[in-house]
Amino acid sequence: MSGFAEALIYIIQTLGSLYLLIVLLRFILQLVRADFYNPLSQFALKATQPLLKPLRRIIPGLGGLDLASLVLAMLVQLLLMVVIILIAGANPLAYGLQLLVWTVIAVTSLFLKIFFFAMIISVILSWVAPGSYNPGAQLVNQICEPLLAPFRKLIPNLGGLDISPIFAFMALHLLDRFVIGNLAAMSGMPAILSPFI
Repeated sequence: MSGFAEALIYIIQTLGSLYLLIVLLRFILQLVRADFYNPLSQFALKATQPLLKPLRRIIPGLGGLDLASLVLAMLVQLLLMVVIILIAGANPLAYGLQLLVWTVIAVTSLFLKIFFFAMIISVILSWVAPGSYNPGAQLVNQICEPLLAPFRKLIPNLGGLDISPIFAFMALHLLDRFVIGNLAAMSGMPAILSPFI
């Protein structure tokens, strides 16, 4: 593959993944019932609205889940993979249904990474600016809370020290490494698509 093709893949992957992150973040914000008047939530709403509006006419929500956002995330991921495979000089049709499997794996991996990095930010903010009213800090805490709540029920209070993020990090890491990684390997995901997981 030429240097130009590699550079083009890098640019498409970066910009496409950034938009995919925003779409999946919108799904997560509705999933955790985050504050939609938060400026960062409003940004995610406005950035995804043009593509979500027509999808919402076809795909209704289900039990509070915004299925249109999830379908849009899958479509964006699938399109990114198809474009990258084409630039790499291969025929995406040769992969058939594997592309759909890789799409689900990649979106699930990004879903886990959003929670992982949100928790890192939350832990750092708890040391640097505890109880901050910054819109970003509030949004990060709203994203992390549903994930940390089950661990807080299981782990006793240690005198004001919350160690539930440690166990949540371990759970996310184990899922990412052993479930997502093994699924990608077993499904034969090519190396050109490995940055998505």
